[in-house]
Amino acid sequence: MTTSRFNPDENMMRHAIADVDRQLAAQEGGPFGACIVRDGQVVATAHNTVLKEHDPTCHAEMNAIRAASRALGTHELHTCTIYSTTEPCPMCFSAIHWARIPVIVFGTRIADVQKLGFHELDIDNARLVQWGHSPIVLVEDFLRAECLALLQRWQQLPTHTTY
Repeated sequence: MTTSRFNPDENMMRHAIADVDRQLAAQEGGPFGACIVRDGQVVATAHNTVLKEHDPTCHAEMNAIRAASRALGTHELHTCTIYSTTEPCPMCFSAIHWARIPVIVFGTRIADVQKLGFHELDIDNARLVQWGHSPIVLVEDFLRAECLALLQRWQQLPTHTTY
């Protein structure tokens, strides 16, 4: 469902990728990152902290939404775009929808991380848009090869753990 109405910015996705790279170098968690952008400026960048925080809701997108909401002083992020290295899970998609973020740009897909053993629901974002009548625009497979490389680097870590 990639759209021509929105031109994603490679630098913003690479900002999320770089944050995950730092986390992987420190061997501190999963291979997922997110970056929230407004008017071409990064508002918040976050990575997955599920294992570090012992909190199953600490996905990269959730952490980025929390940080962006604090930074902007509002729960409505309707002027923002979220870049996610992997397609948001249904929990994260719902939070993005409720925050009114109009565009999700993502690299790898839920199916990619299911193959690695992550406990994902088999519901992709395109179906969530359709079933929920959500106005969110999806830009799929953006910088896919670079995002797949994150998953491969994570898999090579002796500390890699699925959840």
